[in-house]
Order: sequence, then C-alpha cells, then structure tokens
Amino acid sequence: MSMRFTERARRRTVALTLAAGLALGMAGCGGGGDDGKKPDTSASASKDRGSAPSAQEGKSETPLAELKGKDGLLFQITSTQRDTGGFLTVNGQFKNDGSGSLVIPAALRGDETEILKHGTSLGGATLVDSKGKKRYYVLRDTDGRPLTTTGLTTIESGQTIPVFIQFPTPPESATEVTLQVPTFSSAPIKISG
Repeated sequence: MSMRFTERARRRTVALTLAAGLALGMAGCGGGGDDGKKPDTSASASKDRGSAPSAQEGKSETPLAELKGKDGLLFQITSTQRDTGGFLTVNGQFKNDGSGSLVIPAALRGDETEILKHGTSLGGATLVDSKGKKRYYVLRDTDGRPLTTTGLTTIESGQTIPVFIQFPTPPESATEVTLQVPTFSSAPIKISG
C-alpha cells in the first residue's frame, strides 16, 4: 500500500469513529417530544449557567422529610429514586418560612477544593447508610462539577426553589439512609425504586 492510501484510510477511520461517538452522544442526550414525563436529572450542569431547576423538579404534596436550617429556611425532600445508571437522585425544594429574604448559605457546597471552584451548589451533602457503615458523597462530572442544582443565591419569604442531588446508589438492601446537608439538621429518608 502507498503511504497516501494508508493516511487516507486512517483519516476515514478516525472521522468515522468520531461521527459514531457524536451520534451516540446525541442519542443519549436527546429528549424527544414533550410527553409530560419528568426529565432525567442525571445530566451534568452547564458550565456557564449552572443547572437551573425546572418547574417539575421536587413537586410533591407531602414531603418525605424536612431538614431545618437557620432563619426559617427549610429543605423539604419530595422523592428519592434509584436510577438505572447507578445513581440515587434526591429531589426536593428549599422553602423560606421566614419573614424576609434569605441568602442560601455558601456552606452548602462543602469545603472540597474541586467543588469550591464551581460556585454555589449542594456539593457538601452526604448520605449515610448506618447499617452498611458507608457514607456517600455527591457525584461529580468529568470536570469536577457536582451533580446538584447550582447557582442558588437568595430566596424570598414564602418562595420555594426546586433542587436535586445525585449520589452513587447504595445497595438494594439499604432502604433508608440519613441525608446530611451543611447548616441543616439531618433526616432519615426512605429510598424508592
């Protein structure tokens, strides 16, 4: 074979591999039409704007658990669901039961260097499986961004903000874990799915 033919074949192989990878990536990210179902929250946050909570995240009539923070700030857990990809997604909402505007505490992001450089988030949250004697930390994407709602700033009196946090899924035998979030009381939560 000539050197030119070999080089062309190599370029075509690389181009075909890239095209196949992009096609698979697009298929994995595509959402299809609006069928009224809740969107999958396992995607990572955008670098520029964070992960703005959707109107559907965290909606529930009665919270599964309620963590109390300072000055009337509540974190209400509305669902905990095992996802097929090995994730445990905790959905909830911040609620301001206080009389004035509150700043969402920066301490929620924890103190890990990798998380700190990505701004405000719920990156400091942990799940504790006391029976299995394990602690689970918030998942991160390949750039080190936590897989949680980001960009939280202030919350007005009476307002709610839907949020989510993703953890590695505990074993099937773990049906109840304790959610710990910096500056909030901890609470046991049941895992569904």
